[in-house]
Amino acid sequence: RNSLLNRREIKVLFRGAAGKINRNEAAEKIASQLNVNKKQVIPINLRCQTGMTDVHGILYVYDDENEAARQLPRYRLLRTLSREERKKILDEEKAAKLKAKQEGAAAAGAKR
Repeated sequence: RNSLLNRREIKVLFRGAAGKINRNEAAEKIASQLNVNKKQVIPINLRCQTGMTDVHGILYVYDDENEAARQLPRYRLLRTLSREERKKILDEEKAAKLKAKQEGAAAAGAKR
């Protein structure tokens, strides 16, 4: 328990799961074990050793989802989303950025 950052830091060992478990599945398993929402569980590291079938994992369980968004880099939270959701969010941001750039160029062209 890390009371300073309002989270639980969990080290877990998945036996025989090398190549069979991904980050989202690990988060779902921990969420079901601890009876918390899956969005509160952020997988940090899943590691295998050569010649071993065990997976060592580090996951953070936050008390509040907003706290996780405030403390962790954005890419950690995007990793927990499905591929379609992540692509949709990134495409929307690219479109907004392109639109802002075009408006800026149009405004600069109007000044001349």
